[in-house]
Amino acid sequence: MNIIHTADWHLGQTFFEYDRTHEHDCFLEWLSQQIESNNVELLLIAGDIFDSPNPSAESQKRFYDFLCSVTKRNNNLKIIITAGNHDSGARLEAPDPILESLNVTVRGVVRRTNDGEIDFERLIVPVNDRLCCLAVPYLRQGDYVASESYDKGVQSMYSELYRRAKERFECVIAMGHLQATGSEISIDDRYERTTIGGLDRINPGAFDDGIAYTALGHLHKAQRVSGRENVRYSGAPLPMSFAERNNRQSVTLVKLIDGAAEIENIEFDTPVKLLSIPREPLPIENVIEEIASLPMGAIDNISPLLEIKVLITEPEPGLRNRIEEALEGHAVRLVRIEAVTRSGEDTLSAPMSYEELKKIEPAELAKSIYCQKYGTEDIPAKIKELLTDVIKEIEEEEK
Repeated sequence: MNIIHTADWHLGQTFFEYDRTHEHDCFLEWLSQQIESNNVELLLIAGDIFDSPNPSAESQKRFYDFLCSVTKRNNNLKIIITAGNHDSGARLEAPDPILESLNVTVRGVVRRTNDGEIDFERLIVPVNDRLCCLAVPYLRQGDYVASESYDKGVQSMYSELYRRAKERFECVIAMGHLQATGSEISIDDRYERTTIGGLDRINPGAFDDGIAYTALGHLHKAQRVSGRENVRYSGAPLPMSFAERNNRQSVTLVKLIDGAAEIENIEFDTPVKLLSIPREPLPIENVIEEIASLPMGAIDNISPLLEIKVLITEPEPGLRNRIEEALEGHAVRLVRIEAVTRSGEDTLSAPMSYEELKKIEPAELAKSIYCQKYGTEDIPAKIKELLTDVIKEIEEEEK
């Protein structure tokens, strides 16, 4: 059986207010082509279909149009979908009766039996007489058996599901939306972090060695987990932030042969590139030199999205205007200017009482803060002069 594993579509996302509809349309059409050309019989979508638990009508239409189109074009295709932390599991499951007629199975929430027990059987989705899938959505507190930690609770969930599945099926695959210990996350990427301090990290040992393949979502970089070839993140089809601009976007093709998985990544060439210049923050003059090397031409909906990092040593009130003027005629879309300052030594880092703070001269305090922010030894003469005038004016008013 040929399987494609994908995740983290984030339909409806805007990138610094730029609409990504065209990018998502390109991906979905490309995915349809990959399903056909690789004779795929099973599509696994491991969570974060939408960017928000309350997606727009347009985003939902795009998703359901894809499901209808791809199943119509591929009569033998089965699709299994699980919810991610960005999704509303209940919303995903709402059209179940219609989706089941298209051979699409959605598992968005963990349900309970009449006795209040976890309905494990519902999360074991038959693919055929020999193969099943442990279709586990993003797990929240209360979705798993009470345990000493999130990690232990999730592990107990998968252990019990696998035990039950092996009683009825020769081959088992699994899905999950989580952060596995030992996996690589992007620096400063809010999309990939759900809790502070890594309390939601799951030991890969949660996935029994007998599971033929585990399809994970949540992390946006395609990767295997802790050296286990058959436990994988497919990665997101589009970079969700500049922190992900160097990721290679892909889906994972899995060929199940006699219970063993042959795995390869199929890369997707995203239509819109993310550019970040310079590599490290530089003064505005150097930045303008780098801007000059950017491609010239008209701007359209596939023009690269640009981040500029500027090193500043003093206030630059005309910074944005200078950059925008330099960009005129270049075929890029500016989305962000990051002004970076050198961090000087914090001379006021020690805790102070109110009485101690009152003893510090306003000019001294202002100098310390300015030098700390801009990495200088003193305040420029013009600013110092203006500051002195303001302080004198305030002191005269207080007399």
